[in-house]
Amino acid sequence: MSIYIVSNFDILIFSGLLNIRHLVHINYLNKKNMETLQNKTEETTSITKYGDKVRNPFKPTAAFIGASWFALLTGMVGYCIGLWNATIALNEKGYYFTILLFGLFAVISVQKSVRDRAEGLPVTDLYYGISWFATIAAMVLLTIGLWNADLARSEKGFYAMAFCLSLFSAIAVQKNTRDAKMFEDKEL
Repeated sequence: MSIYIVSNFDILIFSGLLNIRHLVHINYLNKKNMETLQNKTEETTSITKYGDKVRNPFKPTAAFIGASWFALLTGMVGYCIGLWNATIALNEKGYYFTILLFGLFAVISVQKSVRDRAEGLPVTDLYYGISWFATIAAMVLLTIGLWNADLARSEKGFYAMAFCLSLFSAIAVQKNTRDAKMFEDKEL
């Protein structure tokens, strides 16, 4: 059996039969790596120096912020251009546009409530549940709408992918905005 440890991830390449002894050894290596990560001091992990610039590695970079905004705009604009050019009734276009807006709000709400809970900020179970319900409902409503639409499969796939890109990048943009604000407040 060969075990390769890459960074924080364990990639196992098995050659032969796996037995309990190997699992115990792997578990020991995982615990040892986690202890090493947990024992790092704030001095060694809080700043990284590149030349004369000192930068916190947890602060989002301009490249990641730009890529997140680009992905959000690409998904939303592509989805809206597809709706504009679609040969469907105006009420159907309104339905799909509303689902996009509903989904964007829902995922931002989920990201905020999950992050608030992780940071120990109070979030009611009702709000947390509603935000998850809204996210799932937006996805289900888009799926049902596309399933029953008289569109080519390629168009259905396009709307689904643009929707997913928009939702994912909205989460990233909201995370970046919150992280940047947190570091901005600490610098003041």
